[in-house]
Amino acid sequence: MLPDFRGPKGKPGSRGVYAGVPLHASHVCPHAVGGMDLDMQLELFALALDEFDRDRDPINQVIEVTFDSGDDIRILRYALPPS
Repeated sequence: MLPDFRGPKGKPGSRGVYAGVPLHASHVCPHAVGGMDLDMQLELFALALDEFDRDRDPINQVIEVTFDSGDDIRILRYALPPS
């Protein structure tokens, strides 16, 4: 895994090169099985913005938007660093 904020797949937010940063504006992590084109990136990012719109406090939050297959899109939101 490349150094990032999320840490290992099974325990997001637990570690990562930058996980100890005490304050950040937020992170959006789009994922798509098999890769994604620009249209998919824009769609996933729009869904992340909708999620931020539901809870307007993005400080120290991560939103992962994952397109698995078909029309299955999952959104995972968690605090980083963990509270």
